[in-house]
Amino acid sequence: MNSYERFAEVYDELMTDIPYTEYVEWIQTYAPAQNYKNLLDIGCGTATLAFLLHKAGYAVSGIDLSEEMLAIASARMEDEKITMPLYAMSMDELEGFSELDVAIIPIDSINYVKEQQNVVETLKRIFGSLREGGQLFFDVHSLYKMDNIFLDGPFTYDDGEISYVWYTEPGEEPHSVYHQMTFFVLTESGLFERFDEEHYQRTFAFEQYVKWLKEIGFSHVEVTADWMATQPTDESERIFIRAVK
Repeated sequence: MNSYERFAEVYDELMTDIPYTEYVEWIQTYAPAQNYKNLLDIGCGTATLAFLLHKAGYAVSGIDLSEEMLAIASARMEDEKITMPLYAMSMDELEGFSELDVAIIPIDSINYVKEQQNVVETLKRIFGSLREGGQLFFDVHSLYKMDNIFLDGPFTYDDGEISYVWYTEPGEEPHSVYHQMTFFVLTESGLFERFDEEHYQRTFAFEQYVKWLKEIGFSHVEVTADWMATQPTDESERIFIRAVK
């Protein structure tokens, strides 16, 4: 599984287009904080979404594999005087949580789990950590996005302070992609510092996620697409899945 390293330093600045408030609204619609208090953010990153959920009334904990991301989240907590337990942990090794009301795996975080058995293990461990009636919310890249959009690179970005060149190539497994990114970040000296990262993502058909969830024991599974309550199409880019224990 990949872990964000230096990318963590610029992650928030590059992700300002993610509609985090819509993610909060999705969760609130089915699991309002007054009835679903305890929430675990799996792959919480710098805790941008976790902070919004905290402000919405949830008692949030977070895990992430990247200690660099968690360090930024902890510094933000200190600045805003918020207490939120954070743990460095791989999602397929999730342990120590029980009777959770809600678990989320936001912003395609589960697509960083490379092996099929580890994806299933992640879902099993979440199931075991939820109370009866607890809910899991997560999203994944669609097959179309992985096989077509991601491979239509390279992609570039430049805002004067942060620049990157992002190359992609197919991975070894079906519906997988290597992301090779070179960043140039303006420093206080007026010079640009370069660093490189490589990430690997893999996805599966949404029908496969549904099959796994039902085999694990989730009683109800709902699938929508692209930040709206619409059914997935052949050209949907992001798939949203809600499962009830």
